[in-house]
Amino acid sequence: MKVALVQTRTPATHAAALEHVLPLVREAAAGGARFILTPEGTNILQKDREALLPQLTLLADDPVVNGLREAARDLGVWIDVGSALVLREDGKAANRQVLIAPDGGIAATYDKLHMFDVDLPTGETARESATYEPGDRAVVADVDGVKMGLTICYDLRFPALHRALALAGAEVITIPAAFTRPTGEAHWEVLMRARAIETGAWVLAAAQGGYHEDGRGTYGRSLVVEPWGEVIAKLDHDEPGVLLADIDPAAAAKARAAIPNLINARAFAGP
Repeated sequence: MKVALVQTRTPATHAAALEHVLPLVREAAAGGARFILTPEGTNILQKDREALLPQLTLLADDPVVNGLREAARDLGVWIDVGSALVLREDGKAANRQVLIAPDGGIAATYDKLHMFDVDLPTGETARESATYEPGDRAVVADVDGVKMGLTICYDLRFPALHRALALAGAEVITIPAAFTRPTGEAHWEVLMRARAIETGAWVLAAAQGGYHEDGRGTYGRSLVVEPWGEVIAKLDHDEPGVLLADIDPAAAAKARAAIPNLINARAFAGP
C-alpha cells in the first residue's frame, strides 16, 4: 500500500484550513497514495478557547471534513483526517479522527482518549480537558483489508493503548499530531519508534509544523516507522509538505513472530 502523510500549518479558520490542506491532499493522490493521513487539528487551529468554540460545528456540518469527503470521492482514495475539532451532540467539544472512505462515506471515527493537562516548571499550564471531552473507546478500522489503529498526539505517551490496538489486530497505527517544539525535539522520533517496536506495527505520524496564526509553534518532522523500529520516510523540517511511502502490512506479522512480546506478556501482582 502506498501511503501519504500530509504535513500542514493549519490556519485559525475553517475556510483557510480547507484552502491550505486540499492542494496537499491532491498532491498526495497524484503521487499514487491510496491512503492519505493529515495531522491533528486539520480543520482549524486556534489556542484561544473563546475564539475557537464559536467556530466549531457538528461533524456533519464541518466544512473542512465535508471538503475532504468530496475530495476522497473525486480522487478515489482513503483520507484519514488526523483530527477535526468538532462539537458533539451534547454540545461539548471533541478532538476527533475521521476516516473517510473512497466513496466519501465516514468509515470510522475516534475521539482522543488522553487529554494534555499539565503544569510546567516554567509556570505555563495546558488544560485540554477544559475544552475537549475525552473519548472512551479504542478503535481499529479496516482500510482495504489492512487493520488500522487510530490514536491522536498525546495518546503517543500511553503504551497500553497501542498494545490494545495491536492485540486487536492493528497492523498500522496512526498517530497524527500537533506536537510542541520543545517536546518534539526531545521525544517525537524516539517515542514513535518505541510504539512501533513494542507493538510490531507500522506507525504513521502526520504532523503540524511551524509557527501558526494563533502563536503556537509545532515541530513537524512527519515520519513513517516500520514494525522493526526503522524510520523509512521522514520530512526533516516543519514546512507544509507531502511524505510518500510504500508499506507492507505483512511486515507486522513478521516482526511479531520474531519478538512475540504481545503473546508472552503475563499478568502480575502489584508491587
